[in-house]
Parts: sequence; structure tokens; C-alpha cells
Amino acid sequence: MMDVHDRLAQEHTEAAAPGTQDTSGEQSTQAAIGRRRFLGYVLAAPTLAVAAQLGEAAVGTTPAHAAVGSLPELTELFDLNDMLTAAALPTAALITIHVHDDGTASFALPRAEVGQGITTSTAMLIAEELDLPLEKIRVTLADARPELLFNQLTGGSNTTISTYTPIRVAAAIARKRLLEAAADLLGAEISTLTSKAGVISAPNGRSATYGSLAEKAASWKTVRVATDLKPRSDFSVIGTARNRVDARESVTGRKQFAMDLHVPGASPAMVCRPPTINGTVRSVQNLAAVRAMPGVTDVATMSTGVAVRARTFGQCIDAVRALKVDWGPGTAERASDDTVLRELKAAEVPLAVPRLDPLAKTVEGSFTFHFASNSALEPNCAVADVRSDRAEIWAALKSPIVAQETIAAKLGLLPHAVTVHVTEGGGSFGRKLFSDAALEAAETSKAMGKPVKLMWHRTDEFRQGRTHPMATSRVRATYALGKVLTYEQRHTSVSTDFGHGLGEIITASAAKLPVGDLTFSETIFTLTQQSPYNLGLTTQLLNEVDKGFNTGSMRNIYSPNVRCAQELIIDRLADEMGKDRLHFRRRLVKDDRARAVLDKVAELGDWGRQLPTGMAQGIAVHPEYHGVVAVLAEIDCRPETTGRHIPDAYTGPRVTKVVCAVDVGLAVNPKGLQAQMMGGIMDGIAITLTSGLHLKDGKFLEGSWDNYFYTRQWNTPPELEIVVMPSTSGKPGGAGELAVGAASAAVACAYGAATGTMPTTFPLNHSGPLGFEPLPTVPPIPQSPTDGLDRAY
Repeated sequence: MMDVHDRLAQEHTEAAAPGTQDTSGEQSTQAAIGRRRFLGYVLAAPTLAVAAQLGEAAVGTTPAHAAVGSLPELTELFDLNDMLTAAALPTAALITIHVHDDGTASFALPRAEVGQGITTSTAMLIAEELDLPLEKIRVTLADARPELLFNQLTGGSNTTISTYTPIRVAAAIARKRLLEAAADLLGAEISTLTSKAGVISAPNGRSATYGSLAEKAASWKTVRVATDLKPRSDFSVIGTARNRVDARESVTGRKQFAMDLHVPGASPAMVCRPPTINGTVRSVQNLAAVRAMPGVTDVATMSTGVAVRARTFGQCIDAVRALKVDWGPGTAERASDDTVLRELKAAEVPLAVPRLDPLAKTVEGSFTFHFASNSALEPNCAVADVRSDRAEIWAALKSPIVAQETIAAKLGLLPHAVTVHVTEGGGSFGRKLFSDAALEAAETSKAMGKPVKLMWHRTDEFRQGRTHPMATSRVRATYALGKVLTYEQRHTSVSTDFGHGLGEIITASAAKLPVGDLTFSETIFTLTQQSPYNLGLTTQLLNEVDKGFNTGSMRNIYSPNVRCAQELIIDRLADEMGKDRLHFRRRLVKDDRARAVLDKVAELGDWGRQLPTGMAQGIAVHPEYHGVVAVLAEIDCRPETTGRHIPDAYTGPRVTKVVCAVDVGLAVNPKGLQAQMMGGIMDGIAITLTSGLHLKDGKFLEGSWDNYFYTRQWNTPPELEIVVMPSTSGKPGGAGELAVGAASAAVACAYGAATGTMPTTFPLNHSGPLGFEPLPTVPPIPQSPTDGLDRAY
């Protein structure tokens, strides 16, 4: 049977058969395109420049075959990652690899590096096919390029999947071209040459470096060629554990983030923000006094608040605190956790399957997931230099094309007059899909007529930044005669903002339309939610309400909440049917990959071992983007643990052990994959146990990382083991978000087992004491601390 990959290759072969002329008039050198043969280009350039044309299996995947008991879900046939990959394919030929006369190769990656390690994995792909040492590969981040359309969006764990084949094809073409040049120079048949570490050698003992061949291998016109990729059996780089190429710069402080850049004339700037979410400026009472403060150069009213520019950020903070602003109402005035919860409950889509008593038994649950902050460790920031006829922006952006076009519209410029440089970012998890800091910096620079280096305060990010929306999940399952007959899940959420679209302005605009936003959300939900279990007649539906909040595609989007609710119900079903929770899952999982990761964590975690009263294990599995992960967690809910006292901290239950097994098909860098899983596990622990926002009177009470109890050292598991499973395919799957849902669910299940009560509200500490004194909202940011050393422990 011919799969999509073969069909695409055949179609390209028919379009450019051997011996045909390309548009430049130079004869194509390609042969018939086989399973491992791809088309690409040698570009007209002084030294060797190459690009791929064809990506691998991008418009569909081989359908997964669900076990008897459930109809195949859409996500098993075509998911969000497939859609993003298909969208990126047409412009693959516009991203290029260059080989330089110093023997190095460079590649401008049209994605954002925000700590996930994609510059390392990309360099590994190039090094593999080019036979060049990893240290000679230079991967930078591409500026916004509107011609790339959907090919410059970083999201949905899609980077490696969508770029895996195009990058390898381009590198393979470069190596082939270098071999051709070397054959001519060395007087040897190309089939007799070998390449290693950037040197090509002939049987006669002569050799040539890539650097010496770079100009000879170049072309004065663009030529369409074909090449073969290395078989997996020949891999020496892909699939090996490698340290990050940027590790030294990261740990020595030499890595350049946006705030590290020295843009001439760019001075610090900050914004005085409203006390409630999205409030507006009515008037400023003391503009003259603030403009006269030490170091302050400019003060300007803008769409999101009042911007100040000064010589130092400390002077900006003083000016922001001194401003007296009359604020108009925001978009969530008087809203609180309780009012939003009532709104969500009222909007829940009814369950369709009635109770089937006495023919079948029913298990139900109703779960609440509170707002969570999407703040990254790096403060939200950007640099802008806006002139009358042009603008230049520097920021960590995962959707730079949308940023460029939005900024251009805001400034009244044509898009090509706005240059957007993508810098490396210190974290994101969806936050940097939004360009609010870049837009504010541009607006501020225009208003003041000067370059600015704009940075949000931590308190700004928690109170006016992006959040994972509050949601409820109502679940009903029925069973009879030892079989699960039906499973229904109704997920109701505060509206998720997908205003970044698929990375370009058309879908971004559509996602903001009154009907388009819900349609976009429904599409994302449908293309991401995949149950690993055969649960009979299964339906998972989404409804969204309330657009008054700043939300976003926080890591894993809907999956952590949906998976947590489902796994808790699976535990209930197992208990009521008298089954071991692990064995029950093994019987229900749809495929061998899910069963394999479950078996691995059960084996390594010693599932079912005796634990003291108040301690227990939980287990969960999560499939996503052609990958699958299982997590086993052990939790300690004993009073001596939950009652620990640490100054200014929330302790509560502690996860004492986590075992994770992950299968993403081909892992390009297993060490990087383990790091991704570790981060996802910490996220999962946080959103289940401790990390949530409290909404009151139209504002969030949390105002700093001190208030927001992300997983801290005293709550992380002392025992952590992450196993990368042997590859089950020759292709990589998505990994960036994979562990969050499984980890949050496993921890919730462990807590339920330890306490004997199924948890229904998350994070678990949300209804307890705040554990902190809320910072005031006027002034909007606190005074800079002076007691930092007193708090170091």
C-alpha cells in the first residue's frame, strides 16, 4: 500500500521527471524519487546555500487502529500537529542552510528557542546529514518572515516534527554538492569518496575540507536536485544524548536575551497598569511631577496604561509607583472565583446518556480547575526603535509574523517597514505566542520618539498577564458486565485566546472574530483531545464563555485538566468494578505503545508496593502528537509532611517519587527529551497541588512568585526516574507538552488513594488559607525589596 509519503514523492517525481529542464535551463540531476529520495535546491549564492522542497508525510498519517470497543477518534487520524506540519510544508524551500568558507554551516531557524532545546536538536539534524561536527553548526533564530506563512509558529510541540525532514534534506543536498565538487577537485569518482568531520577524502590519499569546497560547490543559479537521506542504521548523531549547544553560554551568563541587547539610545521603560484586569486610563493627575523625578525622561499615556522611560529600571519603578491615575473599569470588574464558577456551571453542555439503572451502573464526577499563571521566568520584555518611516523590534516571539503585522498596523506602517528580530527567551510555555510586550514597546517608542527597552514587572505579569483559563469538567461513565459502555466529558472553560492564529495575520484575525474565536477553540480542542482508553461510546465536548480575561495556550492547553478528570474517573471505575487500577488501565488502553509505557513505570515504580498509611501511588497515561507517556507518582499526605513549616512557603502534600516512561518515536536528543519530561512533571505537580490564581473583585491576588506556589524544591520528588523508550518508528513525535497532563493526573490519583477521597478542585490548596498577604493594587507594583539576603535559605 502506498502511504502519503510515497504518494507525495511520486507526485514530485512525475512533476520533474529525470532529464527535464528546470526554469533556469540547467538540466536536473535527479533520478526517480524513491522512498528515501527527496527534492531540494542549490540556491544561487557565493558559497554553498541549499534548501529542501519536500517534507515527510505532512498532510496526513497512517490511521491508528483502535481496539474493539471505541470508534477511532479524529486525533488518531489527524491531530493539531498534523495540521501544523501540513501548513508548514509549502514554504519548506524558503528556509536554507549555508556552508561557509571557514568550514562551518549556519541555519536561521524559523522557530523560537525559549529553553526547550530546539537549537540543539536542529544542529544535530544538520550535523548528521552533513557529516560535520556539532560544534561547527551555527543555529540562529530567523527574523519575522511573512513569506513563510504558517512556517514560523512555535507551538503544539511541532518544531521537530515539521522541520525534521526539510532540514535533513537541505543538509543532505549540501553534502552531496560538496562531494561533487570534491570529486572534480581530487580527481576521483564520487562513489569512492568519504566524508567525515567536515573533510572529504579520496582513495588516493588526497582530501579537501568543506571550507575549501564551499565556493566551488556553490551555483550561480538556482538548481533543482534530488538527494537521498541517511538510513537510520547509519545515524551517529541523531538519537544520541547530547549536551545543549548553548549550555556554556546559559550557565556563564553570556547568553543574549532581549534585555541584554545594547540598542543605541534604548533606555529602560515600564508601564503603570490598572488595578483591575484590562482597566483603562481616564486621566493622569501628576504628569508634570513624575516627569521631574530623578532619571525620568518621558511619560506617555498609552492603550494599556501610562508608560515611563528613565535611565534605570529602578527609576522607572519609582515613577510608576508615584503616578496618580484615574482608572476606568476593566473587562472583569467585580468578577471572582465564585462568580466565574457559577457562569461556567450554567454554560455546561448537558450530558446525553441518561442513567441506565438498573441495567448499568454510573460513575460521575464534577471537577473545577482554577486560573493558573502563564508567567515565564524571564520577565515579559521587548526593545523597540520606532521612527517616522520604519520600526525595529527585538523580542522572544513564538509568532513573529503576527507580531510584525500587528505592530505595523498599530504604527500605521507597511509590514515590510517593520523589522522584527526574534531573540532567545527564558521560558514561555505558550506565553510568548503573544506579542503584547513588543506591541507596548513599539507604541511607547512612537509616543516618546525614542528607543525603549520595555520590561514588565513580575506583578504586572501575574495580574495583567496571560493565564490558563478557569474551567470545569463534568464526567459520566457507565459500565455493566465488566465492560465500560459509555464515557462522556463536558469541558467548560473561560475563553482561550488564540489571537496568534496559526502564525500569520489571516487566521489570527479570524480567531478574534465574535464567532471565529469559539470555532478556533473548538477546532483546537477536537484536534488535541485523545483518550488512550477504549471506553465504549465516547464523547468529549468543549464550551467556552467569558472573554474578559487575558488567557492563552498555556503548556498542554486543555489536556492537563481533561486528562486529570478522566484518570480520576478511571480510578473510580476500577475500584467499583473490583479491578487493580493498573491492570484496569492495561486492559483498556488502545495500543501497545501505551501499554508498554504503563508496564515500564509500573515495573520501575514497583506498583502496588506497601506504603505507610497516608502515602499512596497514582498512575496515568497520556497520548499526544504521535507520542505517549506514562507517569507513576507516589505522594506523602501524612500530617508530619503536610504540616511542615517553611517561612513564606506552602508545603502541604509532597510527591516523593516519580517514574516517567516516554515514547515519542525517534528521539533526536534523548537527553533533551528527558529534560522536557522533567519540566512537564514539575508543571503537573504544580497545577495539581499548589499553583493557582485567586480572583477577587476583578483582580488576581497573587502578585509575585513568592505568592504563586509553583513546585518548589521542598515539594519536588527526591526520587525521579525518566526512561526514554526504544523508538517505535523512524519519525519523531511531539514532546514539549507531553508530560504535563500525565503528571498532573498521576499526582491527583495518588492523592485520592492516599486520602481515600477523590479530589475535585485544583489546585488542592486553592480553598485553604492564602498563605500570603496580597500586594496592593495601587500603586500597581511593590517597592523593590532590600532584604533579599535575609530570605536566602
